[in-house]
Amino acid sequence: MRALTYQGPGRRTWGEVPDPVVHDPEDAVVRIDALTICGTDLHILKGDVPGVASGRVLGHEAVGTVHATGPGVRTIAPGERVVVPSISPCGRCLSCRRAVYGQCSGGGGWVLGHTADGTQAEYVRVPFADSSLHRIPDGVTDENALLVADVLPTAFEVAVQASGIGPEDSVAVIGAGPVGLGTVMLARLFSPRRIVVVGRGAERLEAAKRCGADATFEAGDTDDDTIRAAGRDGTGYDVVVEAVGTPEAFERCTRVVRSGGRIANAGVHGAPALLHLERLWSNNLTITTRLVDGRTVPTLLDLLADRRLQPGGLITHRFALDELPAAYDVFSQARASGALKVAAFRC
Repeated sequence: MRALTYQGPGRRTWGEVPDPVVHDPEDAVVRIDALTICGTDLHILKGDVPGVASGRVLGHEAVGTVHATGPGVRTIAPGERVVVPSISPCGRCLSCRRAVYGQCSGGGGWVLGHTADGTQAEYVRVPFADSSLHRIPDGVTDENALLVADVLPTAFEVAVQASGIGPEDSVAVIGAGPVGLGTVMLARLFSPRRIVVVGRGAERLEAAKRCGADATFEAGDTDDDTIRAAGRDGTGYDVVVEAVGTPEAFERCTRVVRSGGRIANAGVHGAPALLHLERLWSNNLTITTRLVDGRTVPTLLDLLADRRLQPGGLITHRFALDELPAAYDVFSQARASGALKVAAFRC
């Protein structure tokens, strides 16, 4: 089959690799019908994730059709449409029993495109299929279901739920990429009093308004005082979400949050960020970091089926599966191409 593989920092290849097969009794092999590229894939290509070996098939977000299952799989059958999420929990270890699936210690967690071959291919082997794969409800398109593989659970779990966004909160989202925009959409379900997005590029800031932002600021042209003044009583924000993954973005979060506020880090960081405790120690701040668990995937699929969540605007560029290298070029040059999420589909 054809797949996109990591060949060391700055190098990727689209070509033939062996077909995946059922290896363990709880495995499933899924034919990929649609996939997308994550910002984490770009971090891997830069060499920011040293655990990814040369030759690894990248990707951890897809939807597809179950092709084959091992003898231990009981709830998923060949022919079913499924979401292949970024996290593959064993379902048995202490972390999984506590629904902290991203920290699975039983051989699962974030494995696809990381420690095992991923989804940017014609087929993928998925471990722990019963607890990893999720059936797609009738009426939910592949394109919308694709966003439930990683983007929307990350926004929901790592940003909205971790920060406890509620009706009284003023919220600032630093970053207008897919996770930042997903955060805006999902935060709206909890009726915060105000959501402000700080990002780069007129197209992304317009997208933020369509997703429900009350106001937007261009990151490079706006100082911290101006951003802070748009928060609660001009003193900053109850909740600030870091959705970029750069030291500058994280440090800006600490400057615009109000005393007693919460910072939720959703970005993937490849470099250290300063934490100025000499200034912040007395401000009663809560800072959360986490890896997505994927436990909200069933809820998000229900919201899609009920049309209470309509995230289709997050995908801006579409390709055939054979055009995946071109999709990478577009996604990696997002400021020039205007790309939010790109998707590749089986023809």
